[in-house]
Amino acid sequence: MPLEVRADTTVVPANVSYPTDSGLLAKGVAKLARTAAALKALGLGSRTKFRDRTRSVRRRAHSIGAWLRRRNDEAKEEVLKLTGEIAFIAEASIADARVLARNARRSIARAGASSSRRAVALVAELEQNAAILEQVIHQTRTRLSGEVPDGSRRIVSLHDTDARPIAKGRLGKPVEFGYKAQVADNSDGVVLDLAVFKGNPPDAPLLLPAIRRIRTRFGRAPKAVTADRGYGEAAIEDELLQGGVGTVAIPRKGRPGPKRQEVERSRRFRTLVKWRTGCEGRISHLKHSYGFDCTMLDGIVGATTWCGYGVFAHNSAKIAALIEEKPDARPPTSRQKRQRGRPTTTGPPTGRSPTERPAT
Repeated sequence: MPLEVRADTTVVPANVSYPTDSGLLAKGVAKLARTAAALKALGLGSRTKFRDRTRSVRRRAHSIGAWLRRRNDEAKEEVLKLTGEIAFIAEASIADARVLARNARRSIARAGASSSRRAVALVAELEQNAAILEQVIHQTRTRLSGEVPDGSRRIVSLHDTDARPIAKGRLGKPVEFGYKAQVADNSDGVVLDLAVFKGNPPDAPLLLPAIRRIRTRFGRAPKAVTADRGYGEAAIEDELLQGGVGTVAIPRKGRPGPKRQEVERSRRFRTLVKWRTGCEGRISHLKHSYGFDCTMLDGIVGATTWCGYGVFAHNSAKIAALIEEKPDARPPTSRQKRQRGRPTTTGPPTGRSPTERPAT
């Protein structure tokens, strides 16, 4: 198998709607109310007060949508005011939820082994939802104060808390919400390495671990490695060359010097850089046909599993097509092996030796 490797990154969107602070707060309050009602239906915390504030937050969220359509300074101030009110209501719901969870745990402890697993799971879910909603309130307060929340920690979904906002500079989608994936394939189009990351880490440090994994799988370093300018760092190139890679064709960031220009203008370098652009087509094929357009499993583990199955299906189809294109490379069947061991004859068997001549 050829070991010329090209690498590129892409965004694997999570299965989430476009997140807004007010929308996340409203959904979180409603989720706490549903979980609390399920706990009370099981007889846990029946005397603990929990107010369902779903209508209050939804009414304010609807008002935000109406104000946003006006697109003036007064509307902006009103939206900020309503968002602050929703955050205040969410804090009250969190306080009620934690009291209910504490009393429910006491009831479960008194019941001992007779307590149901559903009750234990609901209490844990209530506590987890309260903690997530508290993070959403914190990032909402940060935005209301005029600052921008840290994107590496920003919650964009209540059910997929590992998804993050990722800016890749696309015109139609300047910001996507999900995970970052790195794909490395060879000249046959077979994906040799896949890695999925939470957030938007820089590209350059991701390449060296991928090449090391490929070298471990195949027992030898690639003959050539190429990637786009986002990977162009001198330290990364030096480590790849020291690791046994024959040629590294990665354009450097910034304006190259005379010596670097001579390297980047060589025929081998330009050929590899042109071949690298095919990795974008490979990623597009994975998105359109093998599930990279949206992961249906939550969390970084779920996204890695989803993309891994997509690569497995892609490689299976690709390798099968390569075998069909090269029939000589297919291993012989047992029937072919038996036929190879038989003597070849031009007519029906006569019972004579092939060298024996008939009597005249």
